[in-house]
Amino acid sequence: MQAALLPDRGVVKVVGDDARRFLNGLITSDAAKVTPGAPRFAALLTPQGKIIVDFLVAEAPAEDGGGFFLDVPRALAGALVEKLNFYKLRAKAICEDLSEVLGVMAVWDGRGTSDYGLCYPDPRLPALGLRVMLPPHLAAEAAADLGAALVDAEAYEAHRIALGVPRGGADFLYGDTFPHEADMDQLDGVDFEKGCYIGQEVVSRVEHRATARRRVVPIAYDDSAPMGGLPVMAGDKEIGMLGSTAKGRGLALLRLDRVEDAMAAGTPLTAGGIAIRAVKPAWAKFAWPGEQTP
Repeated sequence: MQAALLPDRGVVKVVGDDARRFLNGLITSDAAKVTPGAPRFAALLTPQGKIIVDFLVAEAPAEDGGGFFLDVPRALAGALVEKLNFYKLRAKAICEDLSEVLGVMAVWDGRGTSDYGLCYPDPRLPALGLRVMLPPHLAAEAAADLGAALVDAEAYEAHRIALGVPRGGADFLYGDTFPHEADMDQLDGVDFEKGCYIGQEVVSRVEHRATARRRVVPIAYDDSAPMGGLPVMAGDKEIGMLGSTAKGRGLALLRLDRVEDAMAAGTPLTAGGIAIRAVKPAWAKFAWPGEQTP
């Protein structure tokens, strides 16, 4: 088992009599289904349906004070609190950025639990393992409590990338990406049965019309790693943008219809002159280039 403190993650707390109802009216997942030990992956969207910030929503047990704790990109924690307070109106809820005192540790390749913080399974994929919210200075003690080796955050990044799970800011741009494009529909980040939330109409339209032409998908390469942020080319045509890479694998936001055209024509894909291959992730339920739809 391995554990890594993730320096790019922060924590936002939402607590109060109306906290659940308040969150449920804003985010893409059903906050009514969040319970201690059963978190949800979710996002706050613009009215146009684009991702402002995505996060994991965990609930603390009542005996520990209760409340919802959002596992968020640390750089966006303050902006998220501002947005939540903007929408709060008369709701009985308090929103706080706790990123100065709480961090997030990822634990994978094994099972366990720890008394050193708030433990919860990553709701996106079982293979991503556990998360633990805790004061960062307790990371070593918590890892030992779990029986895990404490490693660098780069090891977790390589694990995430190998699983093909996108990370905002690295594999897609906040404010410019729809949930389907970031694979949130594939990773249980959107509840299509719940009531209204900001941006719902656009997200529902994309779902029912199956109009997501761009998606973040895994790529593989055999040479040295191409640099993130480079355009992905099919011959002389740009078809997407490369995101994060590690150990022969990476992620790229690609136009899948153009990937299919390139495959049909035998045109190689490249990024920075380095040959890459689009790879279907094991969790994908969407139509993949070159495959027959049922």
